[in-house]
Amino acid sequence: MTFGDLLPEIVVPPPGPRSRELSAALGKLEAPGVNTLYGGEPAILWEEARGANVRDVDGNLYIDLTSGFGVAAVGHRHPRVVEAVREQSGRLLHGLGDVMAHPLRVELARRLVEIAPVDDPQVFFAISGAEAVEIALKTALGATGRPGVLAFEPSYHGLTLGALNVTSREDFRAPFAAHLHGHVRRLPFAGDLARVDETLKEGGIGAVIVEPIVGREGVLIPPDGWLSALAGLCRKHGALLIADEIFTGFGRTGRLFAVEHEGVRPDILCCGKALGGGLPIAAVIARRDLFRCWETPGEALHTATFLANPLACAAALAVLDVLQEEDLPGRAVRLGHTLGRRLSSWLGHIPAVEEIRGRGLLWGVQLRTAEMAKKWMLGAWSRGVLLLAGGPEGRVAQLVPPLTIREEQLAGAMGILEGVFSS
Repeated sequence: MTFGDLLPEIVVPPPGPRSRELSAALGKLEAPGVNTLYGGEPAILWEEARGANVRDVDGNLYIDLTSGFGVAAVGHRHPRVVEAVREQSGRLLHGLGDVMAHPLRVELARRLVEIAPVDDPQVFFAISGAEAVEIALKTALGATGRPGVLAFEPSYHGLTLGALNVTSREDFRAPFAAHLHGHVRRLPFAGDLARVDETLKEGGIGAVIVEPIVGREGVLIPPDGWLSALAGLCRKHGALLIADEIFTGFGRTGRLFAVEHEGVRPDILCCGKALGGGLPIAAVIARRDLFRCWETPGEALHTATFLANPLACAAALAVLDVLQEEDLPGRAVRLGHTLGRRLSSWLGHIPAVEEIRGRGLLWGVQLRTAEMAKKWMLGAWSRGVLLLAGGPEGRVAQLVPPLTIREEQLAGAMGILEGVFSS
């Protein structure tokens, strides 16, 4: 076996001396709040990654159950992605944004409209998931003329101003409240649909934005039928349904997109993260008639210098090939069943574990306290397993491995996580 398929090996307690040295340097050079997970504490710095393995700057080898925030769905540095980027880098590194395109942009747009569960779709490319949400919200306003938005609690849609406006967590929103508009209504995720009906009936709401499965804020799965019923209420009241699939898209939950579990076809779909295989790219896929609101005789009303960057497009096309050829959504189902059974065995046997939730290869382990969750996460790091704990109360640890992870690696990581609880 080679790097990418290995079990963990810790050679120095993390974060090691080189990580601490670089963390200290970064703390002096970079703005606070973005260079460590916990203010002032040294971070683990990554040196290289492949498959499901990460090696830090001190030589420690980890199994990555974060997939780099879900980005490495096809695994870190997948050979097909690397080769596509290498080949494209010899031809064209950068285009001319919205003014002059390139062939891979055309091909990627074609592939996305072919697979998207959206009627008569077109694509609007973006750089990040948050920007995709911004574009979706702007599209809804432009197409309907209604500024109101219904969002859910909890939810996470990004931290740029428009996306922040529909993100639920008050910690993120409060410092910038003066810049946020007041046209957002909030209801509990997976809650009473009668309240949704009443809210939409009041008028003025042009869009309903929802994560089919809430990701960062706790891995919450709605009951069967809730999402399809929500889509029906949107149609009934003429509100556009925006599906935020930035985290759940591209096979993570066992379908290419999570809305497909209920046969829902949103008006607007946001995707990103896993699409680029490690390079920054996102997209909004929406009905053709909705995008007509962007038509202008002058300059583009929303664009970016690095729009549909050639390297990112090459990587994304390789990712779509790998997802299909290796049937990674199907693999997520198979491994997810095994993982779910093992996680479920923890209930009643591991006192710290309160609840288990998941689908495919997206799982949340809810601990009884935030302190327990943090201790478990740090204990896992120290033994060579990378996972993140968070959510509104900090009590949910996420298990988001690459869809390509070897079964032996996943089983080994689970054994380590169980060992942390018993230590």
